[in-house]
Amino acid sequence: MKTKRFFSIFFLALLLVGQLTVPAGAVKVSDPAVQAKAALLVDQKTGAVIYSLNERDELYPASLTKIMTCLLVLEAVDEGRLKLSQEITATPTALEGLAEDGSTADIEAGEILTVEELLYCLMVVSANEAGAILAEKVSGSVDGFVDRMNVKAQELGCENTHFMNPHGYHDSQHYTSAWDLYLITKAALEYPMFMTVCDASAHTVPATNMSSERQLNNTNFLIRSGRDYYNADVHGVKTGSHSQAGNCLVTTAQHASMDLLCVILGAERVQHEDGTWWTYSFGETNRLYDWAFDSFSYQTILKEDDVAGEAPVSLSSTDHVTLRPAKAVELLLPKGVNPEELEKNIALKSDPVEAPIAEGDVLGTLTIRLDGEDYAAVDLLAFTDVEASRLRIFWRDVKEFCSTTTAKILMGVVLVLVVLFAGWRLLFSRRRYRYGRSVGGGTRRRSYRGGRKRR
Repeated sequence: MKTKRFFSIFFLALLLVGQLTVPAGAVKVSDPAVQAKAALLVDQKTGAVIYSLNERDELYPASLTKIMTCLLVLEAVDEGRLKLSQEITATPTALEGLAEDGSTADIEAGEILTVEELLYCLMVVSANEAGAILAEKVSGSVDGFVDRMNVKAQELGCENTHFMNPHGYHDSQHYTSAWDLYLITKAALEYPMFMTVCDASAHTVPATNMSSERQLNNTNFLIRSGRDYYNADVHGVKTGSHSQAGNCLVTTAQHASMDLLCVILGAERVQHEDGTWWTYSFGETNRLYDWAFDSFSYQTILKEDDVAGEAPVSLSSTDHVTLRPAKAVELLLPKGVNPEELEKNIALKSDPVEAPIAEGDVLGTLTIRLDGEDYAAVDLLAFTDVEASRLRIFWRDVKEFCSTTTAKILMGVVLVLVVLFAGWRLLFSRRRYRYGRSVGGGTRRRSYRGGRKRR
């Protein structure tokens, strides 16, 4: 019974830890047909995957690498190993090997900037040297920092990621996937400073010991008003591009209570006949957001105090217990879907459920499906207490004991002893009968003939 319970809880945990998804074939929704090597659109509120294209493919991230770099710096700040106000002097070793035509904030060796200003340089104008300077400060060397990047990727569950540098220069062994970038960005968003920095459309770096103040303009045109791609719903996160990676972009957007995160990898930049340029990473991101906001909406499927079903009960005079969801279930569903079309399947941890049961005990899970596809899973809790019957528990324990190997061995031993004892008694009684006979082969019989009557 313990084994059965273990596997029930194990598979239930897998269901609950797993992410809520909006399956592609479950409901008829128009296909946005994104023009990129990979794309991913996730609802941050529920974890639902709204759209995916080659999201696990290993691709070059270019400067999207800096999301991980920023995450590790903020982690160091949170742990007290760095301070945002801490000054760092750019070393010649940190600036070695950086291409002259790469993204830069023109930081020179010997220049002193704070950790916070270096983060703005890193995320706003994608300064490669800022990444190297921060990496060297956090881990003592760029190579040591890269090792930490790969360890962190594994900790976050990234399965298709390997970093070779902190800024995103091309290397055949420097790759990630749209899904892994979602995991990395999701972790970075837990630090408020991350969005503060990456959502700045512009930033002024104060004068330093080697430079007058400098103006930084964000490379993400979706958050810069006045640009063709500007979208007031979009916030952050990071651009990236080079010839091998194409144009890449990670952003978030909030609209009508929806909170989405979008990843685009390997998009093209083309020139139109009129001489203007079109960058598909920006254009396709906007189109994906518009498609999602037009096609999906939240629907409350269950409230916390709703009755979700019943479970049979054993070891009690009460034969069932009422179930309720552990939390309200709100799903992002295609518009027009009737909640009545959803299937609600209950899987109990044991059937029947054994008393005693306390109010709030987790007794199973409710899986919500549409057209055979899972949309969500939620714990089912006992609505009330259920007391156990002592007599029924006693007989249950007796039956369970009798079914154990130890009990079977004991009963076997007792049976053997009974048989041996019975055999011994039978043999003993026969021996008594044989040795109790008189010599000569029998006993003398006497008969009463009566006395002679005297006259």
